[in-house]
Amino acid sequence: MSDFAARRTMMVDTQVRPSDVTKFPIINAMLSVPREEYVPDAQREAAYVGENMHIGNGRMMLEPRTLAKLLDALAIQNDELVLDIGCGLGYSSAVIAHIAEAVVAIEDDEIMADAAQSNLSEQNIDNAAVVFDPLSNGAAKHGPYDVIVVQGGVETVPVPILDQLKEGGRIACIFMQGALGQAKIGYKTDDGISWRFIFNATAPILSGFQNTKAFQL
Repeated sequence: MSDFAARRTMMVDTQVRPSDVTKFPIINAMLSVPREEYVPDAQREAAYVGENMHIGNGRMMLEPRTLAKLLDALAIQNDELVLDIGCGLGYSSAVIAHIAEAVVAIEDDEIMADAAQSNLSEQNIDNAAVVFDPLSNGAAKHGPYDVIVVQGGVETVPVPILDQLKEGGRIACIFMQGALGQAKIGYKTDDGISWRFIFNATAPILSGFQNTKAFQL
C-alpha cells in the first residue's frame, strides 16, 4: 500500500467515521479518490491534514470531515444530478461523482477550472464536467439539480442558485457570521427554502455570496 493510500485510510478512520459519517457510498468515495491529486503540487504532503487547505487565489478546500458531513446530510442518491459550486481543483466533484449520477462543477478561477477538468479526466471520472463562470450564476442550462453543494462560506445564497434547485431538492451551505459558521441543509418546497442546522463549520465566504448592504439575512 502506498503512503498516500495509507493516509487516505487514516483520514477516513480518524476524521470521517468518528464524525458519525456512516453511509457506505461516502466512505467508499473518500477511500477511492486520491486527494493528493487535487491539491497544489507543493501541498501534496499535507493533502490529508484535517483542516481547511489554502489552494490559491484566496480559496480553501474544505476539510475532509466538513465535506463528508455535508454529503452525509444531503444523502445524495445514485440517480441524482448535483451542482458543485466552487469546486477548486476538483476534489469535491470527484467525491460526489462516485456517489451521484452526474456532477456539474462551477469554478470562477479559469486556471483552477482548467486544472479541475484535467484532474478529473486524468482520474477517469467521466460523469463530472467543470464550467468556468461566476459562482453566483450557477449553471442553469444543465439544471435543474436534485442537489446543490456550496464549497465555501456564504452570507446569502443568490436567487439564481436557488432557482436552479428542483422542487424537493436539497442545498448545503456554510453560513458565516463573522468568524463563526453553521452548516445548514435547505429543502426546497412550494413555500421556498426551509433551512435546517447540521453542524458548526467555518470557511471563507465565496465571491458572489456576500450580503449586500441593502439586504441582510
